[in-house]
Amino acid sequence: MQSWLVHDVGQVILFVMLIVFFILSVLFLLGAAANEVDWGRPWLNAIDGLNRIFCRRFHHLQYHDIALPATGGALVVCNHVSGLDPLLMIAACKRPLRFLIAREEYERRGLHWLLKGVGCIPVDRKGRPEQALREALRVLRQGEVVALFPHGHIHLDNAPPRRLKGGVIWLAQQSGAPVVPMRLSGVRGEGRTVSAVLFPGRARLQGFAPLHCTDDEQACLQQIADYIEGRADSVGET
Repeated sequence: MQSWLVHDVGQVILFVMLIVFFILSVLFLLGAAANEVDWGRPWLNAIDGLNRIFCRRFHHLQYHDIALPATGGALVVCNHVSGLDPLLMIAACKRPLRFLIAREEYERRGLHWLLKGVGCIPVDRKGRPEQALREALRVLRQGEVVALFPHGHIHLDNAPPRRLKGGVIWLAQQSGAPVVPMRLSGVRGEGRTVSAVLFPGRARLQGFAPLHCTDDEQACLQQIADYIEGRADSVGET
């Protein structure tokens, strides 16, 4: 009796393992087929493809062609309305994005492996945030794309005005990289972080022509604010 029980349990475990392997294989193949960006590793490319399917089918993402240069460093800036925002931006872009994110989010249990894998740059807001800026400058000079939210935190249109952080201007001036503004709207989970992923909506990502912030810092920061806060309408839309 005991030997039969052990045998049956072993068969059940084997069956479950085969089912899990089959599901993972199907997901990998689906993700690989939908992948549009080379993240340097097959499993990251598969996740990229699955994210594009998820954002376009579940969140009904619509976007205009984002004016990213084909090569060379670039800065992507966007308004920040939820924890879903990075997924939507990645799904709309044809190049890998390296996000500047708070260290406490970077070290979040269960997500750290993925955030590290896609090259996120942690910002120690309570310690030495300048270290993150130096790392961002280094990767910009290597020709990569750095993405950040100049408001610093989730900031909705109906919230009191918040001054944009000037790190994006410093990075643009030090690297010579163009700044590509974007604006997100239609996210149903506005104001939420992780749970925003679970609320289907009709997300829209509007891109604008690149800015070259080499001279007047305040004027360029104001231009960025106008774009990402929705005051520029369709001016410069790509």
